[in-house]
Amino acid sequence: MTPAAGSEAYRTPVRPDPTAFTIMPRRHYGRWLATALILLAIGGIVRAFALGQIEWSVVGQFLTAPAILFGLVNTIIMAIAAMALGITLGVLFAVMVMSPNPVLHYSAKGYIWFFRGTPLILQLLLWFNLALVFPTLGIPGLFEFRTVDVITPFMATLLGLGINQGAYTAEVVRAGILSVDQGQTEAAQSIGMARPTIMRRIVLPQAMRVIIPPVGNEFISMVKLTSLASVIQFSEILRNAQTIYFANGRVIELLIVAAIWYIAVVSVMSFGQHFLERRFSRGQANRGRGQ
Repeated sequence: MTPAAGSEAYRTPVRPDPTAFTIMPRRHYGRWLATALILLAIGGIVRAFALGQIEWSVVGQFLTAPAILFGLVNTIIMAIAAMALGITLGVLFAVMVMSPNPVLHYSAKGYIWFFRGTPLILQLLLWFNLALVFPTLGIPGLFEFRTVDVITPFMATLLGLGINQGAYTAEVVRAGILSVDQGQTEAAQSIGMARPTIMRRIVLPQAMRVIIPPVGNEFISMVKLTSLASVIQFSEILRNAQTIYFANGRVIELLIVAAIWYIAVVSVMSFGQHFLERRFSRGQANRGRGQ
């Protein structure tokens, strides 16, 4: 039986008034607990350093000591020089790996395989002791140099860090090149552009958006990797700090000095990396807003 039009079955249901409810914020108890634990840990660390046997006046005294500043300058110079060498080799060997020429391809593969497969500190020691294998360097009858005069701690560090970095950068650059659409290369070839010109003017500028972030991270890591060169007597921050605390016995104070300078340099480079990434990602960001 069909109910009448005015019956109970056809009455409009009464909806509750939304303003009658009180909106309660979500409770993030996990965040509060994690924050409390982190603050507790930081407080414990600060208290340990404050009450420990640390002469903070010694830290301030040696923070700007000439030997420390000299090591700082050497660290920055070495990081820049080794990274420049690494990027140059990385681009070169990335192109070689992607070459259709089997000689170039397998030569680049061998280079990457060897220098990624051996520890960096071992490579530094090998370069530093190269004179044991090659007493002289040069072309016999034309010019020759004693290896110990050529492979100084600076040169051994530069070759060790730069060539090792080139093996890793080659893979980063190769990934960046592969991220560029193949149609770009085909379009350039259709108008008669040579392969080196295509790579230099078409592919690499577009690949920089992918290459810059990991290479920037590698550059920051390079600053810290220079500390490994202390084993071959290169005068960077850690080596000079060790020389000082061997003399005065203030080990932890000089290590804190070295840590402060490493953090300062890395922080400045991190800001630079951030702005560089923003510059090279502008086109991608604009494209994303337009879609």
